Amino acid sequence: MVLSRILKHCKLFFHRKDGASGIEYAIVAAMVAVVIIGVSTDVGGGVKKVFDDIVAALPSA
Repeated sequence: MVLSRILKHCKLFFHRKDGASGIEYAIVAAMVAVVIIGVSTDVGGGVKKVFDDIVAALPSA
């Protein structure tokens, strides 16, 4: 009984227009997250290199 209600609501969700809009927004949000992760990884590597260069240039105590 509960499973049939869940399936009914899932079918209605995928046939409605606002369901499609929600899926589109989820896809866009996922793409933005991938871009942010990619950029932050590149920037993080550059920042680490700068600090490693600074540490290498300092005389050891």
